[in-house]
Amino acid sequence: MYEERPALLGGAVVWHRRDARPGPYRVLPDGGTDLILTPGGLLVAGPDTVAHVGTGAAGDTYTGLRFAPGQGPAVLGVPAHELRNLRVPLADLWGERRARIAAERVAGAAEPGAALEALARARLADAEPPEPYVPAVVAALAAGRPVAEVAGAVGLGERQLHRRSLAAFGYGPKTLARVLRMNRALALARAGTPPAAAAALAGYADQAHLAREMRALTGVPLTALL
Repeated sequence: MYEERPALLGGAVVWHRRDARPGPYRVLPDGGTDLILTPGGLLVAGPDTVAHVGTGAAGDTYTGLRFAPGQGPAVLGVPAHELRNLRVPLADLWGERRARIAAERVAGAAEPGAALEALARARLADAEPPEPYVPAVVAALAAGRPVAEVAGAVGLGERQLHRRSLAAFGYGPKTLARVLRMNRALALARAGTPPAAAAALAGYADQAHLAREMRALTGVPLTALL
């Protein structure tokens, strides 16, 4: 069972998953990081460049806060590229004591998802805010605008944008654009749009291009995901 809702942090999502039976699960790249309450404590899932495949046990429950692209570093306190394609205990970032206290508060809350939101908001209140151009970069890349055009629009050179994107998103703008485009095409297909039309609307050259990118980023064809 999986369910999610919009979080109080703009663009973030609170989600909950319970594994009904043991077996593998696949988490697709989405440009963001997650703070997750697991049976073993609080875990950080870094930004993925390809799908992460894990194995769950029957009855395991997970509650997570998925940050919008560029939002996680301000909460977690580390550049996103240091977490790329990793799953690390929060204790590795905050220290054993602080992470244990945070985990106990979240696990003991009536609504762990709301407790994760409160934890993140408290951290944001004391942290340096994300760079103001971050939402504009995400929006422009999600709309399919070329990287050079996006860099110019936010007043940065392409190399500057690449360097700052590593810290904010975990990878460069071209990779983020690929991830956002893949998710856009998948959302269209899940809503019933035929694959060829989904490819065109998402900005792919053709359906074959969509198929190649879907396999490269998720490890399986679009039909399997659907």
